[in-house]
Amino acid sequence: MKVTLLKECGYEEAVYGFSLSYNSTIERTKQILPKYAFGRSGERKFLESIYVWLDVTAPRFIWSEADTYRISTKQSESTMHTLHKRPLIMEDFEYELPENMLDIVNRQRIKFLNKEITKAKFKSCLPDGYLQTREWCFNYGVLQNIYNQRHDHELEEWHYFLDVILKNIEHSEFIVANPNEKE
Repeated sequence: MKVTLLKECGYEEAVYGFSLSYNSTIERTKQILPKYAFGRSGERKFLESIYVWLDVTAPRFIWSEADTYRISTKQSESTMHTLHKRPLIMEDFEYELPENMLDIVNRQRIKFLNKEITKAKFKSCLPDGYLQTREWCFNYGVLQNIYNQRHDHELEEWHYFLDVILKNIEHSEFIVANPNEKE
């Protein structure tokens, strides 16, 4: 799995918007904002103004779970258009496959190329550990929700994902209430 922060923006705009609610100065708002990140939903709506864009290469079993977070956008490497372009190799998967499984998938690829099976039948043989790259965009509110739901998840990929994000975003204090809890 690989996670790269592409861009983050909206902090200054979120601060300005929050300052309007309390008729406060920008400087004062920046000081008090972290305590509101974990308050009532109306108080934390400023999190919805701060966005991050990520480049994530993850196995399909992670992407199926990531689809839980609907208030986000994902643009992906297309298996529909690219899966058949070359034989698959072990590096295309999160974990090493049994050699015969890789052979089976590649034989199905040949059958698809020879028009013996449909693309759907070919794709149905693809193990869930197949790595797929997506650009994933979401706001801090969604990220806080991902953290709350996944920081103690049984899949190590979520721990890695959160660790990389928390180390690279500008304001992790809005995601984790107690910084000592960070992974």
